[in-house]
Amino acid sequence: MRTADLQLDWLRAFVAVVDAGSLTAAVPHVHRSPSALSMQLKKLEDAAGAPVLVRDPRHLELTHTGRELLGYARRLLELHDEALTALHGPTVTGRVTLGVPDDYAFAYLTPLLRAFGNRHPSVEICLVCEQSTLLIPKVQRGELDLAVVSRDRVERGTFLFREPVVWVGAMAYEIWRKDPLPIAVYETGSRARRDVIAALSGERRAYRIVYSSRSLVGLLAAVESGLAVAAITATAVPPQLQALGTEHGLPPLPDLDVAVIRGKASSRTPAANAMHEQVVRTLRRRT
Repeated sequence: MRTADLQLDWLRAFVAVVDAGSLTAAVPHVHRSPSALSMQLKKLEDAAGAPVLVRDPRHLELTHTGRELLGYARRLLELHDEALTALHGPTVTGRVTLGVPDDYAFAYLTPLLRAFGNRHPSVEICLVCEQSTLLIPKVQRGELDLAVVSRDRVERGTFLFREPVVWVGAMAYEIWRKDPLPIAVYETGSRARRDVIAALSGERRAYRIVYSSRSLVGLLAAVESGLAVAAITATAVPPQLQALGTEHGLPPLPDLDVAVIRGKASSRTPAANAMHEQVVRTLRRRT
């Protein structure tokens, strides 16, 4: 009896879930609802004749069949993208400079760069990882073609998604019980710093700044050492730290609006146009 064909949509759903780490996180990358994505995985497993993933709300693991299938799935999708590139016009070449803050780089760069590299292998990519307060003026000055940033005003760039911001602390130190509250914050002028101070002031919670840095790594080091608590994006919380909330006496924090911005001159560059299209396609979440 002939086995069922492996549909590209099923394979794309499978790879997206593996790369994102969960079904929920994969939803914006494949532009499907959670139920539709789950159905595609079910059809893939029916065709494969065995489960490919073991899933629960907090954990995802490849089965033996899933590990065997994953390499083939990636190769098939890459060949598909190569075929489309060969059929539709000249190959995009050149160089594109892309700015991304550290906390977004960890979570979102891998699927973005993989998809772009498959579609445009001849483009050289130069990455700059800095905070949004530095990336925005660099794009405006033409030093970067485009950047993914936490936007400082609603009309800035093309909206992609909202990113929750949470307090983090090291459980061994319970530093959040101290008064005044020791905090580690980003550099002066950053949106994240302003939001933290406004939230604490709104609750009339006394605080003192014990560490200030442009670096996410620096903030995490201050928190892990028991020096302070900090506010970072939810996607950047490492497993060794604890997300904190109102039950720890800390005020809620506003979400960040994440957008892609680009310089005026970049619109004349095919490589920058291709990257902008890929950023929106990969990172924009349906609301």
